[in-house]
Amino acid sequence: MAALARPSEELEVLEAETTSTELPAKVILYNDDWHTFEEVIVQLMKATGCSRERAEALTWEVHTRGKAAVYEGSLAECLRVSGVLEEIALHTEIEW
Repeated sequence: MAALARPSEELEVLEAETTSTELPAKVILYNDDWHTFEEVIVQLMKATGCSRERAEALTWEVHTRGKAAVYEGSLAECLRVSGVLEEIALHTEIEW
């Protein structure tokens, strides 16, 4: 039978779990052969709120390097951005 944790131990664990989601994370977008530049640009603007110029630069980086970090923020925000990008079946990954 496992020993019950003291309330102070439980609080420490909860605080550690809460803090870990606030650490900076990155959304990585991968290149593919299916989406047009315009589709990716529009989706990046929708997902991140960036300017068209920034979205074009990120799209070009993804195209030439095979992948790029397109957003950095809290894990929760990265999950949201990744979800928007994946609405049109773009391939993403979150690093933290």
